[in-house]
Amino acid sequence: MLPLHYRELGAGRPLVILHGLFGTLDNWQTLARRWSEEFRVIVVDLRNHGRSPHSPEHSYALMSQDVLGLFDQLELPADTTLLGHSMGGKVAMRFALDYPERLARLIVLDIAPRLSDMRHQDDILAGLNAVDLTTIQNRQQADDALAVHIPQPGVRQFLLKNLYRREDNSFAWRQNLAALTAQMAAVGEAITDTQPFLKPALFIRGGKSDYINAEDKLYAIPALFPNSQVETIVDAGHWVHAEKPDEVFGLVEAFVRQ
Repeated sequence: MLPLHYRELGAGRPLVILHGLFGTLDNWQTLARRWSEEFRVIVVDLRNHGRSPHSPEHSYALMSQDVLGLFDQLELPADTTLLGHSMGGKVAMRFALDYPERLARLIVLDIAPRLSDMRHQDDILAGLNAVDLTTIQNRQQADDALAVHIPQPGVRQFLLKNLYRREDNSFAWRQNLAALTAQMAAVGEAITDTQPFLKPALFIRGGKSDYINAEDKLYAIPALFPNSQVETIVDAGHWVHAEKPDEVFGLVEAFVRQ
């Protein structure tokens, strides 16, 4: 169990937010600030990401335990909502199934519980590992190295948020790139359980994304989360909260208020 770095805003009913792969709690700052006008919002860096500790181990069982440690540390009540996007959504599902008594409701953004082979991350891993941190002098050189493998400027910009200068002026990644590269198959693992999570669950999918498909909606999600609803934000892709923040804000606010 690792002690997770987090940031807290506002007061009221707790809403805990978990980012996705290669993300940090900073990705959620804008929406967190808006929700904090009504709720106690806790944005979290998961293990091997952001300012949380690094470990060679990276599994959903362990990340669920990390989140439990944070719940205990903050003495969060049973009326807490847990929200996760992508990898963070799978952590949230795992936590809800492991510790259902600790939550009132679950929110998952654009990820299903099924297995993913993670091949869609090959170019990103190649790009990140192509950045020679011992020789780059500035962020542009890092971007140039990434661009060989990752043509999309928006994806590179997102990844470069993890790059920072150490005190000796050298560059480093916030995420534990070696562990994430080695454990990428574990990030794609399915979330399964013999006992479903019976409390309310909201799944929000991007209409342009295939991370939640028709079969997931009909079978995989209801099997584990029988009291769930799936809402589609039509013109959004996988980064649904970044592309359509107002729609996500409204859906989450209404669901947590219930």
